[in-house]
Amino acid sequence: MKHLRYFLAIILLLGIFIPAETAKAANGDTYEVSSMLLHVRDEPASGATIVGLLHKGDKLTVFHEKYGWVQTYYAGKTAWVAKHHLIPVSTGNVSTQASTSTSNNTGDSGNLTVNASSVNIRSGPGLDYPIIAGTSSGETYTVAERSGDWTKIKLSNGNTGWIASWLTSANAVSTEETSHNVQTVSNNKTASASKQVTNHSLSGFNIVLDAGHGGRDPGAIGLGGVQEKDLVTSTAKQVASTLRAYGANVIETRSGDYFLSLDERIHISNSYDTHAFISVHYNAFPVVSAQGINTFYASNTSRALASNVQNSLAASVPLSNRGTMQANYKVLRNTNAPAILMELGFITNAYDLSVIRTAEYQQQVGEAVANGLMNYFHN
Repeated sequence: MKHLRYFLAIILLLGIFIPAETAKAANGDTYEVSSMLLHVRDEPASGATIVGLLHKGDKLTVFHEKYGWVQTYYAGKTAWVAKHHLIPVSTGNVSTQASTSTSNNTGDSGNLTVNASSVNIRSGPGLDYPIIAGTSSGETYTVAERSGDWTKIKLSNGNTGWIASWLTSANAVSTEETSHNVQTVSNNKTASASKQVTNHSLSGFNIVLDAGHGGRDPGAIGLGGVQEKDLVTSTAKQVASTLRAYGANVIETRSGDYFLSLDERIHISNSYDTHAFISVHYNAFPVVSAQGINTFYASNTSRALASNVQNSLAASVPLSNRGTMQANYKVLRNTNAPAILMELGFITNAYDLSVIRTAEYQQQVGEAVANGLMNYFHN
């Protein structure tokens, strides 16, 4: 009996000292994602590692809340998402984020509207800053500050974030206002928001789009045996369709699953009055933690093209930015036109692959490449 009383006393003490926050750990409330894209992170912080991606309309069960973040399960593991991007399913209320960001643009110089289909919001004015949120075409925000190519905006939760101006209506700011912050690159091409083209046209430009590998050449082999050539084929088709929608004349080196030598690809490009050669690839590496996107170029004549396309990609897709790199690839070295090779993510990384395989990601790539080309040609 004495031992029983001792045992009950221990249980009572444990009950007293269990934090109130832990008591919320199994509330089981269901929420719906209100944003077009929502990053899933391994810790309740905006700088935490991104482990997944949710889309508008996705539902999740919440069993813990902390610092404005909620804990859920993702791919069988615990993960965290920002609560202000969620709508309680039981009430059906529209979240503050949705009601604030979709308000009509009144033309006030203090507002901007997102023009691209998917855009990252970052903690600082540059592509190297962590992604803290995502937004999409039509969303409207109040401008807090401008710095060169970037605009600081007010978020619905009271915080602020930075967005690439060239993907928003902020590209209409005057050249005088931002010229002292513009980073100039070779051939007088810049990524400046102040010089963003307003007609959004690629009419009159010949773009050779090269889908890497094909046929007996599968390219890299990723997780689950996925072959690079298959992802490249579907991505290149989406990019070609988007570029044509913007008026470009697109020449595809291959339009199906068949082998094409590097010399044949080069010959196709050099047979036309090509304004830009773009080769589409996906990356692989034995270390599975390797992830992100980057763009390669061979000579300084192609550096500006690489910078504009990479900047647009990094501002639009939810994969980490590995920047531009110089490489002596044959298709880049022997092509007469400015030429780049895009590595659009690692198929050996679980998170990258989960994003890459979605139609939405490939659409984002198409829009980003189009925006990058328009910046390159018209600035």
